[in-house]
Amino acid sequence: MANKVLSVIEQREGIIKKISYEAVSVGVSLAKELNLEFEAVVIGSEIEGLSNLGNYGAAKITHLKNADLHNFSSSAYSELTSNYAKEVNASVIILGNTSFGNELTPRIAVKLNSACIVDCINLTVEGDEIIATRPVYAGKAYIKSKLHSDVKIYTIRPNVFKAEKVSDQSPEIKVEEISNPNLKTKVVAYKKSEGKLDVAEANIIVAGGRGMKGPEHFNLIESLAEVLGAAVGASRAVVDAGWRPHSEQVGQTGKTVSPSLYIACGISGAIQHLAGMSSSKYIVAINKDKDAPIFSIADYGIAGDVFEILPVLTEEIKKIKS
Repeated sequence: MANKVLSVIEQREGIIKKISYEAVSVGVSLAKELNLEFEAVVIGSEIEGLSNLGNYGAAKITHLKNADLHNFSSSAYSELTSNYAKEVNASVIILGNTSFGNELTPRIAVKLNSACIVDCINLTVEGDEIIATRPVYAGKAYIKSKLHSDVKIYTIRPNVFKAEKVSDQSPEIKVEEISNPNLKTKVVAYKKSEGKLDVAEANIIVAGGRGMKGPEHFNLIESLAEVLGAAVGASRAVVDAGWRPHSEQVGQTGKTVSPSLYIACGISGAIQHLAGMSSSKYIVAINKDKDAPIFSIADYGIAGDVFEILPVLTEEIKKIKS
C-alpha cells in the first residue's frame, strides 16, 4: 500500500541546490495534509549539509551513495529513484522543475507507470486528491489538474514555493551504498561561469534584450546587476545572436525564473520570454517603445532610452546602498 511522499533532492558536485529546500517544504506539507509519511532521497557521492534539510521538516533522509554518482547520470539516477520509490511504496514524488528534474521526471514516470504534471505553481489537497495548478499558453492562462495513477509525480517551479523552516531537528540520515550503478549516460564535467549567479536561483535578475544593440553594451546590465547583487539574464534573440551565453537565457526555450525582482532592459516582451519570467514578484521594464508588450505585465515601467537610464539608475542605487 502506497504510504509515502518522496522529495528528490537535487545536488551538484556535492552542494544541495536551493530548489531542494522548496521541494522538501512542499513534500512535508502534502504529507501532513494527506496523512502520509515523508522522506527525502538524494543520490550522489559526498554531499554537504544534508542535515540542514531537517530544518525544513525532513525527519528522514536516504542517501544513495556511490563515488561514480558524483556527477549526474540520467540512466543511474532515474533507475535508482524509481527503484527506491517502489521499495518505500511512495505514492507522491516531488522534484524541481529544473534541467535535473525535467531530465529525470519522464524517465521515472515510465519506469513506475505513473502520470506526471510539470512546472506546478501551486499544489493543494482537496479531500484526498492533489490539485496541481500550472501555466498554459505561455503563461497566458492557468489550468488545474489531478492525476489518477497510483504513483503521482510533480515538478515545482523554482522560487514559487517558499522553503519554510519549521524546526531545528536533526534528521535521521540513512546511507545506502550502491554497487554497479547503471552508467549508460554520465555527465563528465561541468562548465562553470565563475563568479556569476545562476538566473534559475537568483533572487534579483537584470536582463537585456535586442534593445541593448550589441554585446558591447551589456556592461551596463552587468554594472547594475553587480550593485544589486543580481544575476544577468538575456532574451532568446540576444543568445541566438551570440551576445550572451545560453546559460543566461530566460524564456520558454531557456530557463523559467521567479525572482523577487526582474528588471527587463530593452526587452520588448515576446510571449516566449514572458512565459519564462511572468511569475516574478516585481517586474520593472525599461524600453523606449511605450507600447512594448513587456509593459502589460510590468509593475513599474520606464519608457525611455536604456543607455541613458541604466547608468543613472546604477549610480542612484550605489548612493542609496552607501
